Amino acid sequence: MGALKLCFVVQRPPYKSENARLALTHSISSQTAEIHLDDGDTIVPTLIFVGDGVLNAVKNQQAMKHYGVTSTENHIKNGLLIDMPVWICKEDMQRLGLTEAQVITDAEEMGAELKMKFASFDEIQKEMEACPHLLFF
Repeated sequence: MGALKLCFVVQRPPYKSENARLALTHSISSQTAEIHLDDGDTIVPTLIFVGDGVLNAVKNQQAMKHYGVTSTENHIKNGLLIDMPVWICKEDMQRLGLTEAQVITDAEEMGAELKMKFASFDEIQKEMEACPHLLFF
């Protein structure tokens, strides 16, 4: 009985690519894999935004208007709703001139209790080192 830890690391911006959306979809749906595990085993996904990937967490993007696809904002909020840890790199936010007020911090309007974790790259590095399964997007 144990936890299978998965880290989904998003490094690319949300524009003109499906990579970020795939990371979001796979991280949320990874918990459905539990039906294939032994009794008592669990999947523990963590979604991490680093580099230009932090742009995925900017609030009020108009992906439908500009690209004809749904926003990553709802996917991130759905992740928080199912209690999936979502981390964002503070240094990359600073590098891109983003403040906490400009990014998704929670999904309280959906009833989620978990909030986005603003982490240093050192903290993120430790989390990735502790994770046996890294998936980069």
